[in-house]
Amino acid sequence: MPSTARNTVPPPSARELLAINMIRLRRAKGWSQEALAFAAGLHRTFIGHTERQARNASIDSVERIANALEVPIHELFVPSCS
Repeated sequence: MPSTARNTVPPPSARELLAINMIRLRRAKGWSQEALAFAAGLHRTFIGHTERQARNASIDSVERIANALEVPIHELFVPSCS
């Protein structure tokens, strides 16, 4: 009989994946939140709130962030291997 799923960890939410990947990609570029906000045409506090998972980003904002980070949108929602 298969084991129950009582001890499994739920997968990260889309909001959590977005935050993790934004931080990872932003840091890889050596950018501050302010630099990412400027490149994406968004406000710095919006970037901070999104990275802290305190705000729900619209698809338009996600597209602007992906373009600024020079990655396809889906890369912001892919679980990292590390």
